[in-house]
Formats: sequence, C-alpha cells, structure tokens
Amino acid sequence: MPAAVRWLRQHLGRRGQILLILGIGKICWGVGFIVTPQQDPSGLELLTERCGLASWAWLWIVAGAVTASCAFLRIGRDWAGFYAALVPPSVWAVAYLFAVLTGDYARGGFVAAWYLTSHVGVICWASTVPEYSVPPPPRRARKGKAP
Repeated sequence: MPAAVRWLRQHLGRRGQILLILGIGKICWGVGFIVTPQQDPSGLELLTERCGLASWAWLWIVAGAVTASCAFLRIGRDWAGFYAALVPPSVWAVAYLFAVLTGDYARGGFVAAWYLTSHVGVICWASTVPEYSVPPPPRRARKGKAP
C-alpha cells in the first residue's frame, strides 16, 4: 500500500474515509454537469426553471468540498460533512418526485427512490457508524470450572 494511502487511512478513520469518498464523488458529479451540460434533463424541470443546470452543478461541487474537508475533522465535529452530503441528492430526489406528481416524468419516482436509498440512506447510515467498533472478546472458561 502506498505511503500516502496508509497515512490517509490512519488519520481519517472510517468516518473520514467515507466522507472523503462521498465528497470527491459529489465534486466529480457536479463538474460533469459543467463540462458536458445536458440540454434537456428529463425530470429536473423544477430546478431548471429557476436556473441552469450548470448553476445547480455548483450545489454538488460546494457540498462535495464541504463533505471532503470535514473528513479531516475529529469525530463529533464531522457532522457538517454528513449534512452537506445529504443536500444535493435530497434536492434531486424532490425534483424527480415533483416531476412524477406533475406528470412530466413518469420514471422520476424510480430515480427519486434511487437517490433516496443509495445516496441519502447510505449517508444517514454512515453518519451513525462508530469510528471504532470492537467486538466483545470471546468468553473463556475459567480454570478449574466447567463451562
């Protein structure tokens, strides 16, 4: 394992590692909307009526930067990273649900469910993971006594 990776694993811990992964992923997703913009993104009309998709991409980028930077904070102070990670997929899920309710995008319910489970659900679960979870030691029989 390269020294940099070993150093990161030791200093970030489990929660920091997932925050760094989530943050980098969100930044990449946002940059993707800027580098290769979609002309007519189905299901996101609630968002694109207010401003262009490139502007909404900055929501992903900023949330990703906050999430990734919180990876380097101590346990208990990293909560802002988990909240920041929740915002973009929650906004996207609301937009897709709205598109279903208005009849603009029938598939939006499935896309919203995907965002809510594989993004929001995983982030909520990861925020509850303790930094170190040590299983209890195995029970041993005492000398001279039968189990």
